[in-house]
Amino acid sequence: MNSVISACELSARIKPFYPGLDADMIMRAYDFCQHAHQGQLRSSGAPYYTHPVAVAAILADMHLDPSTIITALLHDVVEDTAVTLEEISTDFSPEIADLVNGVTKLTKVEMQSDNSQAENFRKLVMAMSNDIRVLLVKLADRTHNMQTIFAIESPEKRERIALETLSIFAPLAERIGLSNWQNELEDRAFEVLYPEARQSIASRLEYLTEASKDIIEKIIGELRSYLEVSGVACQVTGRTKTLYSIWRKTQSKNVDMEELSDVMAFRIIVEDEADCYRALGLLHRHYPTVMGRFKDYISTPKRNKYQSLHTALIGPFKKKIEVQIRTEDMHRTAEDGVAAHWRYKTSNAPVNSHEVTRINWINDLVDILERAETPEEFLENTQLEMYSDRVFCFTPKGWLIVLPAEATAIDFAYAVHSDVGNTCVGVRINGKNRQLATKLSNGDQVEILTSPDAIPNAEWEDFMATGRARSALRRFLRLKKEAEFSRLGRALLAKSAREASLEVSDEMLETCLISFNAEGVEHLYALVGEGKIKPIDVLAKIDPDLRPMRKSKTRNKKSTDEEALDIKGLIPGMAVHHGHCCYPLPGERIVGIVTTGKGITVHRVDCSVLEKFNAMPELWLDIEWKREGPTRLTGRLIVVLLNEPGTLASIANLISRHDGNISDINLLGRSSDFFRFQLDVEVKHIRQLNAMLGAMRASKFVESVEREKI
Repeated sequence: MNSVISACELSARIKPFYPGLDADMIMRAYDFCQHAHQGQLRSSGAPYYTHPVAVAAILADMHLDPSTIITALLHDVVEDTAVTLEEISTDFSPEIADLVNGVTKLTKVEMQSDNSQAENFRKLVMAMSNDIRVLLVKLADRTHNMQTIFAIESPEKRERIALETLSIFAPLAERIGLSNWQNELEDRAFEVLYPEARQSIASRLEYLTEASKDIIEKIIGELRSYLEVSGVACQVTGRTKTLYSIWRKTQSKNVDMEELSDVMAFRIIVEDEADCYRALGLLHRHYPTVMGRFKDYISTPKRNKYQSLHTALIGPFKKKIEVQIRTEDMHRTAEDGVAAHWRYKTSNAPVNSHEVTRINWINDLVDILERAETPEEFLENTQLEMYSDRVFCFTPKGWLIVLPAEATAIDFAYAVHSDVGNTCVGVRINGKNRQLATKLSNGDQVEILTSPDAIPNAEWEDFMATGRARSALRRFLRLKKEAEFSRLGRALLAKSAREASLEVSDEMLETCLISFNAEGVEHLYALVGEGKIKPIDVLAKIDPDLRPMRKSKTRNKKSTDEEALDIKGLIPGMAVHHGHCCYPLPGERIVGIVTTGKGITVHRVDCSVLEKFNAMPELWLDIEWKREGPTRLTGRLIVVLLNEPGTLASIANLISRHDGNISDINLLGRSSDFFRFQLDVEVKHIRQLNAMLGAMRASKFVESVEREKI
């Protein structure tokens, strides 16, 4: 942490822009602040007075007037100490007392958690409408608090402060043109709320920067050289975009960072407005442009007086870049917004409050505020033009939910809580039933309808606008799928263990997790249930002696199966095989095909494979079953099951009740609503399989079930 600056250092930062500065008043305010907060500590353990001093230093670097700097030094004394506004008015000035009072009111608004956020926002607009410097002090206060936020021990409190910063204070900084403060507030809130995403983007950006070390300087050099040779004097600077702005673009465009190529931005400063358009024309003639990315904020300035030309090019070295073109005056306004009034001020003339505080957009909000009957109506009527890329909506209790533009009702549900999203069954918007895919508008009141038995739909992702909603949905579906397969895998492994006369416990399975790259026992069960690992392979890891026995049993089983084919009309001495194309069962009409080197293969009479033998009648044998075989034969089924909890377990129980046995299972496909499986079921007769099929088709979990046909 940087050491606290002294009163002399603070005065030295102010004096170049205010030569007539009363340094003694700065010193008195500094001492007053230090004495008033004596004995108070911050969360970091530092003396509390270091915070208002840091806020004052931030404002001094913005070249704000001495009254604003003194207000920053005193902004917490009325709220946190016994000092009164009357004392401040007497010891300093009525102007400073009014400013401190305005900041104190804003602080109280923040602390009124019993009010809805719509009401708090209304009060915030009223407080800052009297003097914009109140908001400047509050933004500097929030900036320093975010710089030191990790000194707060409670993660919940850190997240609450960061969310409020991202929802209210960063957009306010943007709205009054303080882009540097906006960027810092967004990035520090981003670090608190989405640390993993931020680190991932930072690592990727570092890699891209390292991969093209000098590319920014080379692009700057080429742009400057080209424009100056063409007769346009200019300054060119370049930078990579902020981590938060890159993240927001990945969210709004629903792309990974690897798909983003325009992570570099360049600024061209020219002498006058005419040169802005000359430079733009030269660049557009020389480099291919990215369609749809040109904006003219010079002829049509933003509400915060921001002016610049924006364009995107396939620039030098075939790099996709964004370019801003502006004059020096436009640049000062873009960097400092309303604070640009004070920059380079060289006299002691008093600040004209009417000149600097009556900002049009605030006046517009106040005018609407005075006509609105409720805070919610105020927020709805303003349409929050200050947040052009966001929508502000409310819960039925009046709590504010901030979402990106194009967000839908399902984004709102997950923004409230992941559990609300996962159990969502419907939505009412402004009292009317609407679809979950409905896009939200500013001021909408959104009521999410939930059911404890509901499960989310994977197709929701198609109309989600927020990464938070997508990640929560994916996580739920992933865990649900793993749980289903884990239950099935546990049953299959227990069955195989019984057949091998083994007792298997979770503790025993932990010894072989590494062999199957399983993260845990439940994951191992899931791999078995999904068919990626055979139960016998797991048992063989636990008991190595089981492997040769398994091979022996397999050979014996094959021999037994062939003997089980007790069929009339066979050629004596020839090997007989159960057709694995149609899996014929006792009780069905069958035919034999003589195959060179393989013996006789038994098929159902409706097997499609028989078509290729139509021209070879000499290979056909007229055969039929003698009786029901002494052992079970396999019937192969294709089953489509609902994607709901308990589905697989229900079908396994149903098969067991009909004296069937699942010998193999294979997942063929999965959608948002259904699983498609290939099931091998051992039965003794076609009657048994047909009864099983009838019961399965009557199950609420089964969409369809058929015998496999090739």
